[in-house]
Amino acid sequence: MATAPVSRKLNLTRDQLAEFLTDQQQIRQFELLFSTVDQIQVIVGTDFEYQADTAAATANEALAQISALAQETSVSIASAENKANQALALINKLTAAVEGLQMTPPPREFKRSRYGSFYDTTTQSATVINTATAITFNTTDLSNGVYLGSPTSRVYVDTGGIYNFQTSIQLDSTVATAEEFYLWFRLNGVDVTNSASQVRVQGNNAEVFVALNYFFNLKAGDYVELMFSVSNLGIQLLAAGAVAPHPGIPSIILTVSNNIEGIQ
Repeated sequence: MATAPVSRKLNLTRDQLAEFLTDQQQIRQFELLFSTVDQIQVIVGTDFEYQADTAAATANEALAQISALAQETSVSIASAENKANQALALINKLTAAVEGLQMTPPPREFKRSRYGSFYDTTTQSATVINTATAITFNTTDLSNGVYLGSPTSRVYVDTGGIYNFQTSIQLDSTVATAEEFYLWFRLNGVDVTNSASQVRVQGNNAEVFVALNYFFNLKAGDYVELMFSVSNLGIQLLAAGAVAPHPGIPSIILTVSNNIEGIQ
């Protein structure tokens, strides 16, 4: 009864391999080669592809030697044993390469995060009630790939990714009545759906601190703005100078980072 082929690639049976391999141990080593080649085929296409290519090339070299053995009808025993030993040496090299792929994944490319930190040292007010007004910045504290544009209400990114916008605003009222302050985001000049917040400020010299953060999936060249509106012009974004023991108070502070996800 004929034995099943050891290799799908060469269509060789164990009986055929026994014609030039001296013992069962060598036959098992060749079977290991084909099993290892199958592992290489699984690995190729993953993050290990560039290392697997080297191992696959080694496997192909061993397969070529075995194919030559199968095709030589009058090969001498000495020649067959020599080629078999060469192929076995390649098997050991190939096995070590596969084990290395499994135990030590290749290092990923380091991609530096993009970030920016901005604030404004002036008091900002609307000129018309119930009208969208852009918040501006006059100071860049830190910047790498995130920067102010023109006008300075626009915060641009130079690389696509998921960005976290975190802002804090110092509100102040100069009127005694209860008034409304609305805050929201715009992306590339278009209001962002469901991004608004509402704050009611009541009483003259009533200061309110507002904090907000929002995630954006941005492309290179996109820009984001913070917009606000008020029901009374007496509601403003207050800036104040340093008075011991505290430092100055910006009307707005904005930090932007994309360390949530690697740069695309």
